[in-house]
Amino acid sequence: MTGTIKRLALTPGEPAGIGPDLVVRLAAGSGQAATTQLVVIADPDLLAARAQQLGLTLTLLPFDPEAAPALNPPRSLTVMPVALRQPVTPGVLNAANAEYVLETLARACDGCLDDTFAGLVTAPVHKGIINDAGLPFTGHTEFLADRCAATPVMLLATPELRVALVTTHLPLTAVSSAITAAHLTQVLTIIHHDLRHRFGIAAPRLRVCGLNPHAGENGHLGREELDIIIPVLTALRAQGMNIEGPVPADTAFVAEHLAHTDVIVTMYHDQGLPVLKHLGFGRAVNVTLGLPIVRTSVDHGTALTLAGTDRADLGSLYAALTLAQTLV
Repeated sequence: MTGTIKRLALTPGEPAGIGPDLVVRLAAGSGQAATTQLVVIADPDLLAARAQQLGLTLTLLPFDPEAAPALNPPRSLTVMPVALRQPVTPGVLNAANAEYVLETLARACDGCLDDTFAGLVTAPVHKGIINDAGLPFTGHTEFLADRCAATPVMLLATPELRVALVTTHLPLTAVSSAITAAHLTQVLTIIHHDLRHRFGIAAPRLRVCGLNPHAGENGHLGREELDIIIPVLTALRAQGMNIEGPVPADTAFVAEHLAHTDVIVTMYHDQGLPVLKHLGFGRAVNVTLGLPIVRTSVDHGTALTLAGTDRADLGSLYAALTLAQTLV
């Protein structure tokens, strides 16, 4: 890819959710920055219908991969077409469109891998309806990692806080067995590497939570800290990483600690994300570390009841786009 203008792929996610609303509103407003060309990978008829439903003026332009990247004109979207399998009613899920959702993601990911796009921004998908269609799917993170043959690490970020996860979409009963020395070492190494090379932090400061209450209380409340977490952190410190922990999760987010921390690393999904979303819901961005591509996403779900109503908050998608532009 040449020139100063780069292309970002944007997938609207679940067609019955608020993703298409957010995408057309982004184009109709002032959300498109002056340094990147957005290419939406979606059914053009879906975008046109949703824009009409929201009373927005929108011009759809065909994507030409051979043309040089160019800024989108006001109130327009450049579209790489992917056909829906069935017509869409806002707010009404249809398993017949699950393959459509995955095809948009696959095309976007492959376009990043072959340098058609400099990065990918994703709107929310509905995991349940994709699984109901008989397609194995646990989330964007895992899908993209599999397609890129990479190990993913989920990080959510607000201007004030970053939280990374050692495990992602697992039931609590499976978390402990998933935290092995090899996996924890790999996750922390990826976080350290990407904070340096993607976020430009020369010497990242990692604060790592324990798994158990009180970080295991010296083995009285669980042995994962003694047997796995502490040995891993000790070994990584010896390699020069600035890592604190394991610390009790209930005090990890105290302001005086955050002032000296670049990322809080939590052992499972709901150990850290409720704190981050309480602090910055609607402004947070989901970033997948460990991939050979840049990928950011919103911090919320499909909000089916808001689809087609013009009441969905554009903040998180705008934040995801802004961060993607910075990272590329």
